[in-house]
Amino acid sequence: MLAVGLQGSPKKNGSSEYLLKHFLREVEKTGAEVQLLDIPRMNIRPCIGCGYCEKKGFCVIDDDDMALSIYPLLRKAQVVVAVSPVFFYNVTSQLKALIDRTQTFWSRKYRFRLSDPLSKTRKGFFLSMGGSRGKKLFDGIHLVAAYFFDAIDAKYSGSLTYPGIETAADFKKMPDLDLALSRTTHALMSSLCERKRILFLGKHDDIRVQMAGALTQYFAGSRFHVVTSGNEPVQAIHPGVVKAMAEIGVDMAFLQTQSRSNAIQEYRPDIIVTMGNDIEIPAIPNVTTSVWNLPDSRHASSELIAQLREQIRENITRMTTDR
Repeated sequence: MLAVGLQGSPKKNGSSEYLLKHFLREVEKTGAEVQLLDIPRMNIRPCIGCGYCEKKGFCVIDDDDMALSIYPLLRKAQVVVAVSPVFFYNVTSQLKALIDRTQTFWSRKYRFRLSDPLSKTRKGFFLSMGGSRGKKLFDGIHLVAAYFFDAIDAKYSGSLTYPGIETAADFKKMPDLDLALSRTTHALMSSLCERKRILFLGKHDDIRVQMAGALTQYFAGSRFHVVTSGNEPVQAIHPGVVKAMAEIGVDMAFLQTQSRSNAIQEYRPDIIVTMGNDIEIPAIPNVTTSVWNLPDSRHASSELIAQLREQIRENITRMTTDR
């Protein structure tokens, strides 16, 4: 389970970085993988308002860090935590550039009517601080955060805001900060951590695995933390899968695959589901196994892919009913 932190302050080693690192440290204690992105030090070109994403579903800018790494990370993340100091009642320009570029996700959601597989379980959390103590100091921040998390298909699950904070030293003077962060992160992560871990195995990270993972995330993500893998992982989601899943409103764009060894070693599944009898199931103590016996799909037509999608959906329904 991945939690991505977006550090939005241009000041290195400042109050934003201090707060985010301490927040993510508490998240990591729950067993999640954490990744911190230092947004001002990344190459993120600003949105140019061209409308390309509303017509094509992708950003016309395809060669910066937003296109090459941040879009896929935001799709992989189950939790997104953003932090920014208050700049003129808003987030910093650097973080705002990232937020504006998620117009691509907004377009896929509202123009193309597609939902990310994690849309029902992904959570968003915002951290902020400001030097003054005005009653409306964080009003603009909350509005930006709400629309940002909506665009990336994350539930706005809360915020921590601190007036009267200028530097990291101000946070160090707060004796109960770590306790407050611990309680907050426990509440944020508890429902995600209590889920069963399920691993779908295919021979070559085939379309059966790709659809099984996405459909389980979409229809049963509150019960299962899903990982997919194959002996021969591929670099991208099969275009036929993207098309077939879009037909039922599930968005597979920007998703990436994973190697089998990493999936088993890093995620320690409770349940392993293989796509056929010819796939070896690793010997792991106390793991429930199941075989779905779906036909090999390496050269499947669009019709067969759609049939497989419906078979998998039926299997997920039975699986959630039985458990």
